Order: sequence, then structure tokens, then C-alpha cells
Amino acid sequence: MDFILQPWAWYIGGPLIAISLLLYFYFGQNFGASTNFETLCTIAGADKFSDYFKKDWKDRDFALMFVVGLIIGGFISAYFLTPDKSIDLNPKTVQELTDLGFTEVTNQYFPDEIFGEEAYFSLKGFLILIVSGIFIGFGTRYAGGCTSGHAITGLSNLEIPSLLAVIGFFIGGIIATWFIIPILF
Repeated sequence: MDFILQPWAWYIGGPLIAISLLLYFYFGQNFGASTNFETLCTIAGADKFSDYFKKDWKDRDFALMFVVGLIIGGFISAYFLTPDKSIDLNPKTVQELTDLGFTEVTNQYFPDEIFGEEAYFSLKGFLILIVSGIFIGFGTRYAGGCTSGHAITGLSNLEIPSLLAVIGFFIGGIIATWFIIPILF
């Protein structure tokens, strides 16, 4: 059990991701998660409101199973395979986050100030989640895929648009970290 409970080195995780990607390619599928939102909208009947969703969702049922596996795997990992919930952060980072008003910085991965029940039901927290969700949804469609699709599939195919998208993801993350989050908190 100790082997499973410890963080895995890059030389174990990387080849496992590569094997998964090779299996996707072998079976003629693309790796990524964002297309599943289109599929879920199609299943829910969005095709009645927009031609964009007029697709045969059964052609993408494999991807829905991928997302179900992500959810189940994430749940198992978070609740059963994470023995120590503490996070080893740089003391300067801890101080900066504490100065912004975040509590329990080294004891949780998802801060209550953004993901806690109080945040969901406050106007500020609700607006942050809604606006960020819209930006992520729009950006994902505008970029033609999500971070995992571009960074794993696109880069492994040596696609220039995926390289540009990944560079954009990193720039956006830096802007959010250094400028937007300090303004919001």
C-alpha cells in the first residue's frame, strides 16, 4: 500500500499517461475531457435549441466513460489514497496566501474561501464560480479543446495550435495568480 499512497515519480506517471494515450490512438479516439460537455448537452436536448449540438452522442460514449472514470478515480484518490492532507508549500507562498485572507493554506487542496459552502452561497463566491465557469467553457471551445487535450494529445502530435494553446494556458494562469486573485481576495 505504501507504493500507492506515495506520490509517483515522473518516470512512472509519464509512461502511464503515454500508454493511455497510445491506447486512445490505437482505438482511433482523441484524448480530452471538454468534448464531454458538448455530449452531455446533446444528451440533455440542447440540439433542439442550437444546431451546434446536433451530433450523434453515441459516437462519443467512450469519452463519457473516461469522465466517469476520472470522477471515480478522483473520489477514490481523495478519500482513500491521500493519507496526509497537508501540503508542503514554500513559506513565502503560505504567507502571501494568508495575507490574501486564505486560512488553512497548508491543510487543504481546495480553499474554503473559493470552494466552501459559504462561498457557494455568498454573492462574491457565486459570481466568481459563474464567471470563471463561463470563461473556462468559452475558452475551451474557442481553443478547440481543454488543457489535457492540447497538452497531452496535441503536443504529442506536434501540433502548433496546441503549443500556442498551452502557452496561452500558462500565461492565463500567471495572470490569474499574480493579478486577478489578489484583486478578488
